[in-house]
Amino acid sequence: MTPLRSLLLLLLLSPLNGFTFSSHPCNKARSTRLYKNEATHDVRSDFEGDVDPEELKIQKTLASHQQTASRLSFPVSIRSLVQHQHGFAVLSTISKSNPGYPGGSVVGFAPDSSGNPLFIFSGMSSHTQDILINPKVSLTVASQDFKGAADGRVNLMGSMERVKTESEIEECKRIYLEKHPGAFWVNFGDFNWFKMVVESVRFVGGFARAGDVNAQDYRNAEPDPISKIGGRIAMHMNDDHSASTISMINHYIGVDVETAKIVSMDCLGMDVVVRRTPKNMDQPQEFKIRLPFVREARERKDVKEIIVEMTNASSS
Repeated sequence: MTPLRSLLLLLLLSPLNGFTFSSHPCNKARSTRLYKNEATHDVRSDFEGDVDPEELKIQKTLASHQQTASRLSFPVSIRSLVQHQHGFAVLSTISKSNPGYPGGSVVGFAPDSSGNPLFIFSGMSSHTQDILINPKVSLTVASQDFKGAADGRVNLMGSMERVKTESEIEECKRIYLEKHPGAFWVNFGDFNWFKMVVESVRFVGGFARAGDVNAQDYRNAEPDPISKIGGRIAMHMNDDHSASTISMINHYIGVDVETAKIVSMDCLGMDVVVRRTPKNMDQPQEFKIRLPFVREARERKDVKEIIVEMTNASSS
């Protein structure tokens, strides 16, 4: 069997992950489909015939574990992604100079308390001119660790509104400078403040994890607190304790991997890019898996205690 077929089988055995609607940042996701027009995968029975029986058992073990692995709900995942990202995204507007075509610009933004993105634009910029004619826009935000199709991204669609009152402008400045502390142009007279009112949300969390989210559910959700600090913890684990991560994957998921790199972390667990070489194959495969915590983490010290506990259990 080719490496591609083996990897596709692993992906296809993994079901789509749905979600429950809750504002709680650590709400678990259920493996129930809740969307219309949600993508599905049809695994043909003859597809498994080419796989070594032992390898097929390993892949099914992994797929079964991933089906029920604790994850943040979609609304919380999206709010966390937008809130904790570096503050730059692709804004698409309806072009004034090329009618009927979308125009894309990389812009800075900062979300307000409801997740609505705030912007400050020069009056001379092309996207400002577009917005003044047609306020309907979309903003594509990629996760902080985005490297490809396996990583999270979200497309927010909505309408731009000018921010005009002094009190609102001061609040926009405060929020924007927290995300972009060097943005000296916030005081320029020829720059204007805009708020994007989110009306539709499309989320892609990686392979076989995608769906539309109601805008109100997005606004009601609270960003996950651990996601903000997870990158620093992941870096420490990857630099000094990668062997422990490999051991935890073997102990809690039942799969041996050759390498493991934590790419993100939240209150319910971590996402890990692993590499393993399937039985009777020379070509290693690299993919992302979910390693849940044994209990929910509320703050940084909880994460440390949980990882120590899981590491000790994996080495015993």
